[in-house]
Amino acid sequence: MCGRIAQFGPFREIVELLRWPNPVQAPEEAPPRYNVPPSTRVLVLNVEGEELLARRVRWGWRPHWAQDKPPPINARAEKVAHGPFFRAAWPHRALCPIDGWYEWVDEGGPKKQPYFIRRRDRKPTLCASIGQFSLMNHELSEHEGFVVITADSHGGMVDIHDRRPVVFPPNLAQEWLEPTTPKERAEAMILHHGEPSEIFEWFPVSKDVGNVRNDRPDLIVPIGHPLV
Repeated sequence: MCGRIAQFGPFREIVELLRWPNPVQAPEEAPPRYNVPPSTRVLVLNVEGEELLARRVRWGWRPHWAQDKPPPINARAEKVAHGPFFRAAWPHRALCPIDGWYEWVDEGGPKKQPYFIRRRDRKPTLCASIGQFSLMNHELSEHEGFVVITADSHGGMVDIHDRRPVVFPPNLAQEWLEPTTPKERAEAMILHHGEPSEIFEWFPVSKDVGNVRNDRPDLIVPIGHPLV
């Protein structure tokens, strides 16, 4: 998964999709974003007590002892539950709701061609994530951040990129967020129960998305004919 996402849909659509049974803490207002790079604060959902919290969290995380390494933005589903690097973040599950993401494909030209990937039904894409989060109403920690969990791509999406986010349907998204969900079950979910590649569509878009200073709705408009 490449390091660029779009996050522009209204928050109410995410709430309606999740049907969370308990109170929901709405996020602070923010403009729609169509070209979000790593290290930016983006909307993330996690649970504190029984309340679903929506807040802006830095995209990228590393443990406190790895200050000599750049903070990764993704974690591989096959390895994230084991090994020391993500050990502190693994128990802290979250969702990053996005409207799509970008990948760059080498098609033989002088520059790679960007593609925008989104759900075919245009609903929010609920990406499995983990991280380190400050308690609500506390000052932000310098170690706060999150990563998106990725899995192998399948089907035609392999031609775009060999990795993609682990995306859950609403019922599994709820289970993922629940603090009572056992860690063993959470690992099985990201390995075996993510949404299939067939729910996505992808198409070429303007190369203007390569410049992070460009952040406009037309960046997600198809150019030419969609690939699928």
